[in-house]
Amino acid sequence: MRELIIRAISGLFYAVLFLLSLQSQHALIILFFIFGLIVLAEFSKLIHFKSWIPYLVFILLFLVFGYWQTVMQSYKGFDEAVQILHVLTIFVQLILIKDLFSEKPLPAVFSGKLINTTFYVTSAFIFIILIANYKNTFNPRILLGAFILTWVNDSFAYLVGKNFGKQKLFPRISPKKTVEGFLGGLFFACLGSFFISKYTGTLSFNNWLILAIIVSVFGTLGDLIESKFKRQAGVKDSGIIMPGHGGLLDRLDSIIFAAPFIYLFLRIINHVP
Repeated sequence: MRELIIRAISGLFYAVLFLLSLQSQHALIILFFIFGLIVLAEFSKLIHFKSWIPYLVFILLFLVFGYWQTVMQSYKGFDEAVQILHVLTIFVQLILIKDLFSEKPLPAVFSGKLINTTFYVTSAFIFIILIANYKNTFNPRILLGAFILTWVNDSFAYLVGKNFGKQKLFPRISPKKTVEGFLGGLFFACLGSFFISKYTGTLSFNNWLILAIIVSVFGTLGDLIESKFKRQAGVKDSGIIMPGHGGLLDRLDSIIFAAPFIYLFLRIINHVP
């Protein structure tokens, strides 16, 4: 019971911080800048990457894109720069997905670690900010909806899997995840998309339904990928900053991996009539 209470208080504090940050674009940027540095520290420790370079890359990319987004939205080079970052990020993520099906260890060389810290962690936090700036207008309700879908999927995947799960989803990497849990999380996320579309007044139900599928599929893959990194490092959690939850990376792994794909879908519906 004590552990459950600690977990609830820790999760509530995190949720309140996030909800308060949605009141201001600058507050959101500051919060996720801090979150990003914490996650980067946890991930660097996880892959044994003792270098200051990932932090420099994170600070430069985050501040540059944040500055362009909030102050120079009309700058003609911004969209092209985002597209390049987007393509590179999704390419690296597809490689990480491929590596889930391989028993070989994830890259341990300097270049491989730098690529992962840049396009797995750093760029993810940039796209989280960009999701909240859909159509170059600060619209935190879209980001809030994406987080709610992630929380619903994670929660019901756990509950359904714990009570009804029989068939293992990826036993070599995450023995507790089940096919039934994944389908349960997907179902309730799709159900939640109806209420999100109704009460946020942002995207249509069809678009939120597709986003629910994107969040469930790529959020689950993100969780599995982080599990592989942790299994390779021989640890249970990425950190201890969130009592009852582990590290901040453990809490954000799903949205971190899903964010570039969410942003991709938003770009598509923004350009296709």
